[in-house]
Parts: sequence; C-alpha cells; structure tokens
Amino acid sequence: MEIIRNYYKAITALGWHPFLRVNRQGKFRPKGQAHWIPFTALVPAVGRSWQGRGTAFSGKKNHLPCTLLGCWSEGYSTPWLILTDLPPTAANVGWYGFRAWIEHGFKKIKRGGWQWQYTRMSDPARAERLWLAIALATWWLLAVGGEAEAAIPAETWPPLPSAVRSRLRHPRLMSVFRQGWNRLLAALFTQQPLPIGHGQPEPWAIPPPLSLMPDFAAFANPPKNLHL
Repeated sequence: MEIIRNYYKAITALGWHPFLRVNRQGKFRPKGQAHWIPFTALVPAVGRSWQGRGTAFSGKKNHLPCTLLGCWSEGYSTPWLILTDLPPTAANVGWYGFRAWIEHGFKKIKRGGWQWQYTRMSDPARAERLWLAIALATWWLLAVGGEAEAAIPAETWPPLPSAVRSRLRHPRLMSVFRQGWNRLLAALFTQQPLPIGHGQPEPWAIPPPLSLMPDFAAFANPPKNLHL
C-alpha cells in the first residue's frame, strides 16, 4: 500500500495523471461515507463496474484521496481496480486495456523496430517531431501488415504445439508490424509501388453498467468472530 501511495504522489507531483492498478485486498471509503468498504464489495461480480471519489487504503499511514475505477468484465478471473486523480466522469477504466499496446509499442519503437535508443536525443522538441514520424510510420506498417496477414489462407498455417495453442487465442508466427515491414522492403527492392493499407482502430473500450452503491449498514457493524 505504501509503495502504491508513493508512486501515486510522485506521478501527480510531475503534473501527470496516475492510472495505477491495485489488487482486491484493499478497502475504499467513498466520499461522504464514514465506513470502509472492501474493493470486492464495490465490484462484486462479473458484469459489474463502479467509480467514484473517496479514500483508498484503511491504514492510517496509507490513506490516499483519489478516484477509484472498478470493472469486472467477461473473460476475466478478477476485476480491474484502478486509482487515478481524474474525476470519475472524466476517466474510463477501459483505458487500462491500452497498457498492452503501450508495452508492445515501446518494443517496436526501440529494439524491436525503429531502434529509437540509438538516436541519443535529449531535446524534447526534436524527440516530439521524431515520435510523430514514428507514430505515422508504425500505423502504416500495421495497416499493411494487417492486410497481408488477413490474405493468408488459414489452411496454410502450420500446426502449433498444444502448449502454445493453449496460451494464444490467435496464434501468430510473425508480428503484423514485421509483416508490414517486409512488404514495404520487398516493394522497394523490386521497384514496385509502395503498399498503403487501410487500418481500422479497435472499438473504444466500454465498461459494464455502473453498480449501485452497496448497503453501508452492512459495513457499519460487521459481525464479530466470537470464540467460545
């Protein structure tokens, strides 16, 4: 809890907006309420979501005023519980799903693609311009590579070991990024027109309907464990 609290404060001190995921063992006190509620009571089941201002973590030294965004979608064994400083009406818990894109994006920008690390740039203005070019080029490669992958007949894909199939929902032998890269290089080497491709963004994440506030009376006087 203390580590999360310190991260949160360090991020906000820089003028950024934290979006930190926490486990479901903690408690939250919604704004205007006197009692602490377990995270699990705010998002108790699949298909439920909740968001609101309040204080996270019941330990006196770890109190953290923040916004809690909670969501439990189909296909997940546990809910997403996100702490941020954004108002509840200005944040969407579905944004956390972009984390995978961000992590893969860092790989493609650096050693897995554009080799950004070799630029040694330290001027933010120069880096901003180059990152714009990298973003556009990445979108181009993904659009071209996506069309290339879609054109491969499914029956030509070689079989994968069962252990690999169990981990991958859609097995892929070569990344879409790399397929786009190869098609552009092939066009340059053969002096053919460069492929364009037509990319289509994924739908914006929409969390389940908001849950009703739990009954605070159930948390005002919790049952005591009496030992005879």
